[in-house]
Amino acid sequence: MRRKASLILLALAVFFAALSPLLRWYAFPRLAKIPAGQYQDMVLEAKDATLLDYGTMQARKVPKVTIVQTLKGNVEESEKIEKTAGKDVVVWDGLSYVVGPDGKMVSKIPERYIFDAHSQEPVHATGEMVDGDPVKRSGIEFKWPFLTEKRDYEYFDAQARVTAPIHYKGTQKFRGIDVYYFEQTIPWTKVRFPKTMPVEGITPESVAKTGTTRWYTTVRKFWVEPLTGAPVYGEEIHKEELRGGTLLGDRDKVTAFAGHVKMREDYIDHTVDLVNSNRTLVLLLTSYLPWGFLTLGVLLLALSLYLEARGRRPGDAEPTKDAEPEPVTA
Repeated sequence: MRRKASLILLALAVFFAALSPLLRWYAFPRLAKIPAGQYQDMVLEAKDATLLDYGTMQARKVPKVTIVQTLKGNVEESEKIEKTAGKDVVVWDGLSYVVGPDGKMVSKIPERYIFDAHSQEPVHATGEMVDGDPVKRSGIEFKWPFLTEKRDYEYFDAQARVTAPIHYKGTQKFRGIDVYYFEQTIPWTKVRFPKTMPVEGITPESVAKTGTTRWYTTVRKFWVEPLTGAPVYGEEIHKEELRGGTLLGDRDKVTAFAGHVKMREDYIDHTVDLVNSNRTLVLLLTSYLPWGFLTLGVLLLALSLYLEARGRRPGDAEPTKDAEPEPVTA
């Protein structure tokens, strides 16, 4: 009976020991992915910012500029692209909506970002765009890969339509979470005017006729939770200028926007809570279950060997029928 039990325990030990690496290296890369229908929004603020008044073409100090960013998963489009791409694809329809202190729109820039649901690598397909202009991204945007590494990544800048390195700067604590800090600098770059302008009647085409150009620079900062690859916090030191042309009169340039953009406090709390819950799921597949199954396999193996050893002890043998006593002779 003990021998049979030890064989069963040995089989279970082999099963759980084999399941441990399979779960970590085979199942996790296939199970961990961004949901196609995910929706998220974020509010950022630049306090004591500089903003251009397009009515007077004068830069003025304002108490606050608000940026509302939304990302909405387009399930229908992702299913279409998956048929030809042969992989799980996510399509995010994004919108960056900037509002001045008076509640009026400053700019709005739509964006479509198409990427691999598992690796977050861009997938090039019809519809990929920024502000209606077709683009072909390289590098990541919005989110880092699962199990982010301590290294530089290529990050796509939607304003300049360029990809540039975003540098790993070290590990920090943020609201009790270990995070990787990344920083990217986009130098002064000539960029396009938004297609939707804040003043009725002014269009990018009409501004272009004046010879005035738009320039932009930013220092982008992200604090990324490495298991999920999700930024828990972000900032930008953002500057825009209009340069040259008859629109500025005798001035060489004028500030269109300058401010230190930060996530609003309530959205920080919401993001940290969301990342914490997703982090637990990733840990379950990459650490808790693989190590738990491996430990269980070792314990079952030890128990199997113990029962096998006990079954082989001479003292534990089944008692045999007493032999007949030999006759005694004189």
